[in-house]
Amino acid sequence: MGSEGEIARKPRFLCIHGFRTSGEILKKQVEKWPQEVLQKIDLVFPDGPFPAQGKSDVEGIFDPPYYEWFQFNKEFTEYTNFDECLNYIEDYMIKHGPFDGLLGFSQGAILSGGLPGLQANGVALTKVPKIKFLIVVGGAQFKSPTVAEKAYSSPIQCPSLHFLGEKDFLKPYGLELLNSCVEPVIIHHPKGHTIPRIDDKNLPTMLSFIESIQKMLIDEKEK
Repeated sequence: MGSEGEIARKPRFLCIHGFRTSGEILKKQVEKWPQEVLQKIDLVFPDGPFPAQGKSDVEGIFDPPYYEWFQFNKEFTEYTNFDECLNYIEDYMIKHGPFDGLLGFSQGAILSGGLPGLQANGVALTKVPKIKFLIVVGGAQFKSPTVAEKAYSSPIQCPSLHFLGEKDFLKPYGLELLNSCVEPVIIHHPKGHTIPRIDDKNLPTMLSFIESIQKMLIDEKEK
């Protein structure tokens, strides 16, 4: 049997913020979630590697500075500084880890959803433990053919929780990402491209997901 310490261990997430925002902004957005959720998980909020190279959509809502993880063309099919982004995330995980999972929003959600496959194919995160689970808010698949080929060549096996907004412009692409995941858990919300509050209807789904990944960690430790 696991000891009390093992049972109490919180799943630890590296939280990857949206395009031209920051770790601090994502922290403020996630802190709207109920305490009974937040007290069960350990969240770490780094900034992206590159200062924002243009206007941020959150100007006037959240204070700067703003950061981005990598750059892309209008069609989102060609990326700049993508390898640097992957190296930066890996270095951060080495220095501040270990991490059990990833939580991402928007650009961070696209990264989070693609990293397990890139890791499995030896393209990224080769020096850190395997990503065990995901929380994806307002996500989508990579559109760069060379990246997507490696990210989704096999189904994403790790447990994943996906937030889909009815008015989110990325919702159709978030649904595509679900097709790459084995048994994804889905929380629907009525908002747009944002981190929603978790209401009474969705709270049991969220708590059940956290409970299942905590059990995974305990079972893993007892092997």
